[in-house]
Amino acid sequence: MTWVVFLTACNAVNKKSSEHWPNVIVVYVDDLGYGDLGCYGATAVKTPNVDQLAAQGLRFTDAHATAATCTPSRFSLLTGSYAFRNNAAILPGDAPLLIRPGTPTMPGMFQRSGYKTAVIGKWHLGLGNGTPDWNGTLKPGPLEVGFNYSFIIPATLDRVPTVYVEDHKVANLDPSDPIKVDYQKKIGDWPTGLERPDLLKFGADTQHSNTITDGISRIGYMTGGKAALWKDEEMADRLIRKTDTFIAKNRKAPFFLYFSFTDIHVPRDPAPRFKGKTKMGSRGDAIVQMDGSVGALMKILEKYGVADNTLIVFTSDNGGVLDDGYSDDAVRLAGTHDPAGGLSGGKYSAYEAGTRVPAILWWPGRIEPGTSAAMISQVDLYASFAALLGEPLQANEAPDSENMLEALLGRTAKGRRVMLEESFTMALREGQWKYIAPRSGATPGWLQNKTIPTGLSGRPQLYDLAGDIKEQNNQAAADPQRVAGMQKILEDLLQKPTRKGYVP
Repeated sequence: MTWVVFLTACNAVNKKSSEHWPNVIVVYVDDLGYGDLGCYGATAVKTPNVDQLAAQGLRFTDAHATAATCTPSRFSLLTGSYAFRNNAAILPGDAPLLIRPGTPTMPGMFQRSGYKTAVIGKWHLGLGNGTPDWNGTLKPGPLEVGFNYSFIIPATLDRVPTVYVEDHKVANLDPSDPIKVDYQKKIGDWPTGLERPDLLKFGADTQHSNTITDGISRIGYMTGGKAALWKDEEMADRLIRKTDTFIAKNRKAPFFLYFSFTDIHVPRDPAPRFKGKTKMGSRGDAIVQMDGSVGALMKILEKYGVADNTLIVFTSDNGGVLDDGYSDDAVRLAGTHDPAGGLSGGKYSAYEAGTRVPAILWWPGRIEPGTSAAMISQVDLYASFAALLGEPLQANEAPDSENMLEALLGRTAKGRRVMLEESFTMALREGQWKYIAPRSGATPGWLQNKTIPTGLSGRPQLYDLAGDIKEQNNQAAADPQRVAGMQKILEDLLQKPTRKGYVP
């Protein structure tokens, strides 16, 4: 999944003259791999809009999501805290809100600085205090953790309920047709993918073969809410329209928008005008649709006269994946295209392609075009934006976030000294060195069915990425002193946050 941040071009931020404050848009693409863009080496798919951002902005080659899966990365991005500190993992579609009200958040920090804030797109951080009431008030949710407006996909495209939630309510819900959701057993009489494969646009594995909506079987069971159901082909355009409305309403005031794309997560069913744009099937076409959404966003900014006053950061929530549960021929049609861009692993993996993702920062007149090899983590956006705004962080705020503003603006090539990478184990980067901690216990059964190398092992792993970017030569046995030193750093990180002044 990729992230884009837009910040308004401004002079040194003056908290007494809000007209100079930057607008900020974080665009978070879903499951976009390091090698999925033209500006990162892809040739089988064209991404002219993102490539233009890269040509005019700063492209990072060692930028990372905090985790190799989506919910943990999203939690870290918005809280400035590593996900393991809250036991964050991939959530089911009926989970309670993971970020508890009262937790300091990045949108809350922007609100404190006078911004209007919104989230549009994928959420996947839970809703409510227990089982969500899909027919009532879905609270607490985004509005209780720092957003003024929200229009969200509750979980993921492959999970029920397949409805939009606007602020505290399911959008377009007919009260006479209440929604019921269950993740343990079938409810109602809606067919499943296993029962009626003839109704499917494309097949799926057993995990993704529960209730069918819009010709696609999903994880979990639901019934009701027919008037509220989304159509997959229309989703990208629907989110762009909501974005247009929010920016139009707030163009004269500073705003923060977390624009969380649903592309290119499975199930991939792009709008008809994008189908057949590549020879890679629906995954390639979804990448083209994603690029089209970036282009549409740029046109919105230009239409309302705020493009020159906006900064863009583009990245993904984790690495790429071809086969993720649906029979869309992504593996067969990939050809020579490599979502990992020459790295090992991908989504779910402890190897570099699990968290190393595209990242572009664009800010006309303020950032010189070029490439940066600074080691950057998305957890650092929180503290970096606070520094940009001159907003002091509270003692318990963004505990793992470091101020990397100078690196993000291209003023220094110096990034993080050490960096944590979460997957189904923990890994640590220290400069060119990569340490993957041993994992005890069995690998989750569903993960064993994935074709991506997981990087999981019962032995410690140590790689010198300077000469072994594919992580093939484990040097742990030959360099036990370095292993011990990096293991100690990792243990210290697991025990306490890194930012000075943090009070748990």
